[in-house]
Amino acid sequence: MDAVTTEFQLTEEGFEAAVAAVAEGAAIVLPTDTVYGIGADPFSEPAVQGLLAAKQRGSDMPPPVLIAERSMLRALVAHVPAGAKELAAAFWPGPLTLILKEQKSLGFHLGETGGTVAIRVPDHDGARELLRRTGPLAVSSANLSGQPAATNCTDARAQLGDSVAVYLDGGDTPGMVPSTIVDFSGDEGGVVLREGVLSLERLREVVDTVRRPDPTPEAPVDASDEAVGDADASVEGEEAAGAPAAEPAPDA
Repeated sequence: MDAVTTEFQLTEEGFEAAVAAVAEGAAIVLPTDTVYGIGADPFSEPAVQGLLAAKQRGSDMPPPVLIAERSMLRALVAHVPAGAKELAAAFWPGPLTLILKEQKSLGFHLGETGGTVAIRVPDHDGARELLRRTGPLAVSSANLSGQPAATNCTDARAQLGDSVAVYLDGGDTPGMVPSTIVDFSGDEGGVVLREGVLSLERLREVVDTVRRPDPTPEAPVDASDEAVGDADASVEGEEAAGAPAAEPAPDA
């Protein structure tokens, strides 16, 4: 794709342009049910590096992956514990991010993930229609690292400019309330790394083994930086110690 940046509504023309951009390794911007996200092909190292470069961040804060349907989860990860299946059934599409061991044969190139991947199904019709056409996307919040996440296409473009090939304008998004992140990569019962829209109590109505992390003498994760928005990653706040594949903070 050439260096020209284009902007579209969530129309057939816009979807086709975004799909073509992703196929050519470029970054796109899309609306989600939280904030706008910047997306790229998660199986292409240059594409993900382009996404991270656009945000001015390093591979130590890898993006999460958005998928269109809950049924796609099993194909992307090595193992889905019973609790993760129950939470996904209850809260997807929606504000729940699951961290699981990645299916190594797929060849994700998300950065320094420690062999995990953070996955979510967004509750946004336009985003899910795009994901049905592109397949899984690495998606982080559409902002420069440390700046407020964009809740409209104009703000996303003001921050990311020509580093993005295609902008999809879906109007204003709900804003900064992030997804809840539950890590099943090292504990079959599930550990809540971040409480967002879904409280621990709501999660326990579905899976009673889910818990908060055990107290440690280490300092807590500071979710203020990218807490202004990062699509559910191994904790930008989606990125907490021991939670390699996500950013903690509001997410796309």
